[in-house]
Amino acid sequence: MQPREVEVDATAVEALLAAAVAAPSIHNTQPWRFGLDPENRSIEVRLDRRRRLPMADPDARAQHLSVGAAVFNLRVAAAHLGWDPLVRLLPEADDPDLLARMRLAGRRADTPLSLRGLYDAVERRHTSRMPFTGRPVPDAIVTEMIGSARAEGAHLEVPDIPGTRRLLRLTQAAEMRNVAHRDHLGEARRWVTAPGTDAAYGIPTTALGPRDASGRMPVRDFVGTVPTPWLPVLRFERHAQVAVLWTSHDRREDWVRAGQALQRVLLTATRHGLRTSMLHQAMEWPDLRAAMAGPRRHCCPQLVIRFGYGPEGGRTPRAVADAVPARVAPARG
Repeated sequence: MQPREVEVDATAVEALLAAAVAAPSIHNTQPWRFGLDPENRSIEVRLDRRRRLPMADPDARAQHLSVGAAVFNLRVAAAHLGWDPLVRLLPEADDPDLLARMRLAGRRADTPLSLRGLYDAVERRHTSRMPFTGRPVPDAIVTEMIGSARAEGAHLEVPDIPGTRRLLRLTQAAEMRNVAHRDHLGEARRWVTAPGTDAAYGIPTTALGPRDASGRMPVRDFVGTVPTPWLPVLRFERHAQVAVLWTSHDRREDWVRAGQALQRVLLTATRHGLRTSMLHQAMEWPDLRAAMAGPRRHCCPQLVIRFGYGPEGGRTPRAVADAVPARVAPARG
């Protein structure tokens, strides 16, 4: 069926951007900016370098993943609204902050169901740092999550029990380094927001995870030795279910693709009633990130995902995004 050209009105733009900013981002930095080119019916997505994390993310790799997740949400929202979203990554070599351009090719009745079916999960997906029940996730759902990553040009590997323990040990080693490193921990603390504040970025204390009574689950510690009466000590699931997201190369384009794959996996899990959280700590130390790859060649780990059944995570704030003229694109969240 031929696409039908329809004007991109203010209501559509608002829906697209609301979905985009619902994407997860490291420390909830929301490192994206949006530009609208109504003449070419396209939305440009840029990296906002004002909210970089020099300790946790010196190469801005994780922020590229974050922007990639926002790009995928744009695609899902566009498909939900009936458009055929055509995305080009890193479209201009002389504009390195322009990570993606999405053109709305026209409305059509047969937009991909695989994207449209994920739209309801965009709003429901929240990172959950709470204990999960330990109930095994059915193989069919795990297989669908693996296929979701593959559809975006990435790989999702769900290890066996020994492999899971190895990933968690590496993540725990990284977590211990983070807490012991004054500058690393200080950077994480700066992104924690106190109760009652109206900060549009960062992680509110209500969204922080409890400490694991057994010490097995390496939930990120954002506060270190600072007294935190709001963080209880709870017992986490005995057998965690995790997956490592990886790519065959480690270029900027691969990072943005990995971000789209990440979000497709997270939304697929959410649609099936799963909760998810990200374990990024080992990716912040080159030697531990390399160890995550194991014996595989041409494997570039990007993130570890913990998934399972359990309580919903606390909401994190979002800045209101404006689609400014694409050719001007001032720094705005």
